[in-house]
Amino acid sequence: MSLKGKIVFVTGASAGIGAATALAFAAEGSRLLLAARRASKLAEVAARCLDHGAQAVHSIDLDVRDHRAVQQSIDDLPAEWSEIDILVNNAGLSRGLEKLYTGKIQDWEEMIDTNIKGLLYVTRAVVPGMVVRNRGHVINLGSTAGEITYPNGAVYCATKAAERSINDGLRQDVLGTHVRVTSVDPGMVETEFSMVRFHGDTERAAKVYKGIKPLTAEDVADVIVWAASRPAHVNIARVLLTPVQQANSLLFSRDE
Repeated sequence: MSLKGKIVFVTGASAGIGAATALAFAAEGSRLLLAARRASKLAEVAARCLDHGAQAVHSIDLDVRDHRAVQQSIDDLPAEWSEIDILVNNAGLSRGLEKLYTGKIQDWEEMIDTNIKGLLYVTRAVVPGMVVRNRGHVINLGSTAGEITYPNGAVYCATKAAERSINDGLRQDVLGTHVRVTSVDPGMVETEFSMVRFHGDTERAAKVYKGIKPLTAEDVADVIVWAASRPAHVNIARVLLTPVQQANSLLFSRDE
């Protein structure tokens, strides 16, 4: 299915998988609706998308944790941007890597508010229009962490397990329409993820990828675009992708 001219809404589009996804859809000639908290970085991504072939780009300075702002942003879209064809719920993060009983409540709240509630807020604002138009595609970013919980990561893993349930529940709820719902669940991807998790500790973040060739943001974006471009009658329910050196959230083969 051609993605040319399709309106693609990507959250968390200022860096990492979100930025790579925006650029990948730009190369397909899509129209891009980009949202993120970091306006200056988002502007850079928007400019690159135009250079990569996007038909048009509309940017929104948005924190998905604010449900009123999310709904208002969708309600206030110019008419030519209001009929969103593809929603990529990418905004998300991990904070901290501590035992549950020593974890920081502020970290928990940021993960839950972004990864679960933000996902719900954006979905609630966008999907009703898709149902009315009887077309659309919601692509949610999951993780191998949603399948197997790893030590010191209980809350982050719980948010990704929630994403999996929300994804599957939404796919059931839109049954009878032509709206498609997909979860793309990457394993280890080298982005700002670990830097964010460790609050800017570059040395600790670098150790995460030591001895492994991880996925890139572009690898994940490629899968997202692939899922979106399947024939309209085909729904890819879930894609699990990892580096060759990773079996799941717990098992890795690191080079010496």
